[in-house]
Amino acid sequence: MSSLSRELVFLILQFLDEEKFKDTVHKLEKESGFFFNMRYFEDCVTNGEWDDVENYLSGFTKVDDNRYSMKIFFEIRKQKYLEALDKQDHAKAVDILVKDLKTFSTFNEELFKEITFLLTLGNFRENEQLSKYGDTKTARGIMLLELKKLIEANPLFRDKLQFPTLKNSRLRTLINQSLNWQHQLCKNPRPNPDIKTLFTDHTCGQPNGSRAPSPVTSPLMGSIPKVGGFPPLGTHGPFQPIPSPAPAPAPAPAPAPLTPSLVGWMTNPASVPHQTVSVGPLGLTVPGNAASMLKHPRTPPTSNLALDYQTADSEHMLKRSRPFGISDEANNMPVNVLPVSYPGQSHTHALYSSNDLPKTVVVKLAQGSAVKSMDFHPMQHTLLLVGTNIGDIAIWEVGGGEKLVLKNFKVWDLGLCSVTLQASLANEYTVSVNRVAWTPDGSICGVAYSKHIVHIYSYYGGDDLRNHLEIEAHSGNVSDLAFSQPNKQLWIITCGEDKTIKVWDVVTGSKQYTFEGHEAPVYSVCPHYKESIQFIFSTAIDGKIKAWLYDNLGSRVDYDAPGHSCTTMAYSSDGTRLFSCGTNKEGESHIVEWNESEGAVKRTYHGLGKRSVGVVQFDTTKNRFLVAGDEFLIKFWDMDNVSMLMSTDADGGLPASPCVRFNKEGILLAVSTNENGIKILANADGVRLVRLIESRAHDASRSASGTVAKGAVIGTYGASSSAAGTSIGDRSATVPAIVGLNGDSRSMPDIKPRILDDSDKSKVWKLTEINEPSQLHSLRLPDTLLAVRELIYTNTGSAILVLTYNAVHKLWKWPRNERNPTGKACTSVSPQLWQPSSGILMTNDISETNLEDAVPCFALSKNDSYVMSASGGKISLFNMMTFKTMTTFMPPPPSATFLAFHPQDNNIIAIGMEDSSIHIYNVRVDEVKSKLKGHQKKVTGLAFSNVLNVLVSSGADAQLCVWSMDAWEKQASKFLHIPTGRVPAPNTQTRVQFHQNQIHVLVVHETQIAIYEASRLELLKQWAPREASSSITDAMYSCDSQSIFVSFEDGSINVFTAATVRLRCRVNPSAYMPSNPSMRVYPLVVAAHPSEPNQFAVGLTDGGVHVLEPLESEGRWGTPPPVENGAVGPSSTSAPATSADQQQSRGGILYRVFQMMAGGEIDAFLCGWEGPYSIDGVVINLGFKTLRRSPPRYIQ
Repeated sequence: MSSLSRELVFLILQFLDEEKFKDTVHKLEKESGFFFNMRYFEDCVTNGEWDDVENYLSGFTKVDDNRYSMKIFFEIRKQKYLEALDKQDHAKAVDILVKDLKTFSTFNEELFKEITFLLTLGNFRENEQLSKYGDTKTARGIMLLELKKLIEANPLFRDKLQFPTLKNSRLRTLINQSLNWQHQLCKNPRPNPDIKTLFTDHTCGQPNGSRAPSPVTSPLMGSIPKVGGFPPLGTHGPFQPIPSPAPAPAPAPAPAPLTPSLVGWMTNPASVPHQTVSVGPLGLTVPGNAASMLKHPRTPPTSNLALDYQTADSEHMLKRSRPFGISDEANNMPVNVLPVSYPGQSHTHALYSSNDLPKTVVVKLAQGSAVKSMDFHPMQHTLLLVGTNIGDIAIWEVGGGEKLVLKNFKVWDLGLCSVTLQASLANEYTVSVNRVAWTPDGSICGVAYSKHIVHIYSYYGGDDLRNHLEIEAHSGNVSDLAFSQPNKQLWIITCGEDKTIKVWDVVTGSKQYTFEGHEAPVYSVCPHYKESIQFIFSTAIDGKIKAWLYDNLGSRVDYDAPGHSCTTMAYSSDGTRLFSCGTNKEGESHIVEWNESEGAVKRTYHGLGKRSVGVVQFDTTKNRFLVAGDEFLIKFWDMDNVSMLMSTDADGGLPASPCVRFNKEGILLAVSTNENGIKILANADGVRLVRLIESRAHDASRSASGTVAKGAVIGTYGASSSAAGTSIGDRSATVPAIVGLNGDSRSMPDIKPRILDDSDKSKVWKLTEINEPSQLHSLRLPDTLLAVRELIYTNTGSAILVLTYNAVHKLWKWPRNERNPTGKACTSVSPQLWQPSSGILMTNDISETNLEDAVPCFALSKNDSYVMSASGGKISLFNMMTFKTMTTFMPPPPSATFLAFHPQDNNIIAIGMEDSSIHIYNVRVDEVKSKLKGHQKKVTGLAFSNVLNVLVSSGADAQLCVWSMDAWEKQASKFLHIPTGRVPAPNTQTRVQFHQNQIHVLVVHETQIAIYEASRLELLKQWAPREASSSITDAMYSCDSQSIFVSFEDGSINVFTAATVRLRCRVNPSAYMPSNPSMRVYPLVVAAHPSEPNQFAVGLTDGGVHVLEPLESEGRWGTPPPVENGAVGPSSTSAPATSADQQQSRGGILYRVFQMMAGGEIDAFLCGWEGPYSIDGVVINLGFKTLRRSPPRYIQ
């Protein structure tokens, strides 16, 4: 089937779904096999409609298609079987066993026997593996999660799980466009054509049967007259025309037409001279076939070819028929060079990149209580307004880390409060801030509290914040507030627990409107305007979205937020794009863009958690980026791409759903933290801005003996005509305009960002030392083992697999229970040493093997089904469910020393060999496809990169090699630099592991850890222990690649910040191991949990396995060390010296570099610690980063 035919099927699916032909939709999905409707599948599984489940699946896969499909059908039939047993319906259970489960006996006869044996038990929960089986609903839910993972991993479902992004009623739109086009070609077009069929092309008959000359052939024919369009095929605008905004609830004036962008959301336009076309789902944007109409004109050039399909009723509308924002010159270009533009936008996305995102932590602010809401000042871009959970509000100058204003909650006039509020305050005087916000000119700010009240303050700059109004706005919680300026009057909109939205005059405090109609407490408000139309969106906690005009005629919109979630809405900076973000009761979060003209979701962004804690907050910036705080991370999206652009943990310490807020320029981002504080993240421009203000404040304090200068006084309300609303405002101003303070426009030297301490800027950072068991959570796994040689978490994070000295594997699984609802590895619940009922062990072949010389190795498949392992003998492939040996291959010599599964095919493995070669082996055909040679000693590490399409190898020769995965050719190689004075053991292992970005690779050697850019093997960072006696035994990235866990022969474990390779925490052996002077015990291997970034496990020489986590009060392993203007921090993190020049202190080098810069001897402007850098032809790994090649002539 052609791609266009495939797309037609999707259009039909959309049409059937909109018309509620549910059964037909799913039949077409199944028969076409183009789209697997996961929601329908989930519903069928949840309801136990097993026949429908299998019938639907049959359109996409069969039982024996692949192992994923086999597992899917097995899980479904097993659940059906267990439910029959649970109901004591043995006849049905036997029927399922014979008809459904028997087919799996050919693949695993032992498992089938065990399933059959369940029939003999009074309760199948007597079986150890099923002892944790709960009720039917819970079991279905657990199974459904597993099925979804299997379906997503199954290649047969690739590209079938995501429905294409289509505008609502796209098929109707195309039909309407076709009818309009046919009507334009009519020789005698009628103003109000009567369409009676779609089966034949439309023509308008000539009155009295006469025929008019063709517009193409007649030289007398002018342009096509303006005619009415067709009646809509379907309309979604059921509301009647409404009046324009009124300043007060007075008699409404005459109706006025609504702006086109609100048509789909709110109402049909008011009366017009001609009949309208397709009001509702058909947008006002230029149709997709406009280009083809221009490319193949069939009417005179003077004709208006690009008809507006929403309304073609007036000269005004016909003037807007070409693409908005495109000049006449561009509109007359050939179609293939027509520039892409979005309605109302004149910028291009090429102006921005992910490097513009504020990702670097530059300031920490200690608020002292949990942050609930934040808002940057719209004019002074480093002023931050903050509200907390105990009612405090503060204004921070983030550039200097100075708290300018702090106000505790206090009722200004208790006598004017209602009896209800007085009684509430008498019971509990504490309140929480729900929302803080500035007016568009920054002269006034508002605060919404959790009890009845809204406070409005006037701000005069600096620390001058004055009480202006106190309003008892709602009964109970005031959920949100926002400012708006309809008719150039400043109003404040509030909403609350009493299910109402209210509008107040900011100057007098008088109430202007009360909007009622929500059936649940109102959660948020979003005022905005389009042309002459002022309106308010409101959302309630039941997920309902309504829209209101400033009148008393009720809501104009009643829509459901995605997931029926608590939702906030916000516009892009230029006010042209509408977004919302929310979280429902189950913790499922949604962030979407809305199509205003249709009142429907335009795109849904991926990457938010399915079990969010609290309501996820979000913000927009630069008409380009979205940000949300979720899963202890800050997540970014490009507005035009549904996939998450990137995420950061901001050096850790974030709550589950942190508050986030951009400043107006988008160069700073404020983020709340677990420690009742705020982190300020910045991009390069933001760093310069913060440091400039910080340095000026420092200079001012020295010259003025500590006098604090107030900021410029902001004019009082009334002087500004800025647009109101929740949009972030115009972000086009440049940084130089911001930083040109006190008339000083000199260039300032770039300084490395430094972190201001929470409470005392003079406080020196200190390495976190953990010496006592009470300072961390640790768990030693039960069972005594021989020395642990390999250690790994399963990919699900619910088990740990080890390989011991005597070639035996042990598997510990964590139970799922009330204390451990996720069933993942943790320190609070002990795991069970798991073994199949057969009692067999997974034991490697060690015949004719000297265990002392053997290099044990194993690799786990991505689905946790198989483990490939060797201990000096043959390589064994084990089934992880039954522990059975499926096959053995490659008997020594040479023996295997490292194993790695190909990232795209579990049947292909890379095998490092004792003879220094690497074999690319296909298990399915039992054949070595390629043999790679480049190392001089045995291969001890392998790592694949999907992004770079390479394999990186490391060997006992301390050499790194990069191999192309296409032709298996060597692309680069490099030997590690061994620090002076260190002589590594002859067979020292070198390990490699890729960073999450699949570009940087971590290299682990007994003398160092280092980070390389993999494609060119360029050294980026390096760390070496100063003491030769403290050799590194192993190291590994955390699951988020933000930390590196490193183990040592002295028993200690160090935690490094990965980005800087700087030590931040040391766990000494006394904290997790019992003291035993007679034994020298230390960790041999380290493994990081696959989804918990602060959990890791170590395998010891005495056979012990310890799982370690930080205390809940800490939340992470230590605090990252600050970088103070070039200082390098504690000596334990010094990089190894590589020459006499490099052994001098960095401070001395920095002084010399500044001397050379001032004298014009070097031509670079330097900032930060990067490297290496060349001075006078000598490469010195200073850690400087070249930012600008224009030598400054002075140093400040």
